[in-house]
Amino acid sequence: MADQFLAAIKTRRTFYALEAKSPIADLDVVRIAKEVILHTPSSLNSQSTRFVILFGDDHRKLWDIAKECVRAVDAGGDWPADEKKLDQRRDAYGTVLLYEDQRVTHELQQKFARYSSYFPQWAEHTNAMNTFNLWTALELEGLGCNLQHFNPYIDQRIVEEWKVPAEWVLKGQLVFGTPTAPPNPSKTFVPAEGRVLVAGL
Repeated sequence: MADQFLAAIKTRRTFYALEAKSPIADLDVVRIAKEVILHTPSSLNSQSTRFVILFGDDHRKLWDIAKECVRAVDAGGDWPADEKKLDQRRDAYGTVLLYEDQRVTHELQQKFARYSSYFPQWAEHTNAMNTFNLWTALELEGLGCNLQHFNPYIDQRIVEEWKVPAEWVLKGQLVFGTPTAPPNPSKTFVPAEGRVLVAGL
């Protein structure tokens, strides 16, 4: 059984070339996201991760906003390359905005003061697990995904546009669509030996 799970991990890759098509219905994307966010583990069962799923015009509006925000802070020579990347993200099918609810983290810090300094780090772990699970699940359905981090430039505009609660902190953007090109074939690996220590065998 573990081999099936490991196979899904191995086939999950980063796809940058995506088109605005999906092999599954939008409601299936939403269903998968809800299953992921319900069943992904979290420290002290905090369940602090939040998703905002954007399709269609809302997806494209996000990346139009990102272009405006990044252009405003871009150093002169960087903009052409950044604009190309942002247009590529816009050409995809949808985006999942990945958030952590700071209200939950603060409540845990107050309840368990002894571990207060650790809760922000543990929240990052929770968000990463949710992101990985969602990414892998969508790719099992035939979608391709890539993970972006255009925060903090776009954070406030998103709050204003989609009425996202102020307590939610943006961690990343998972872009998805139908792949039009394979992932990078030259991915390299640091050998597991030296990265995994074993005792007791």
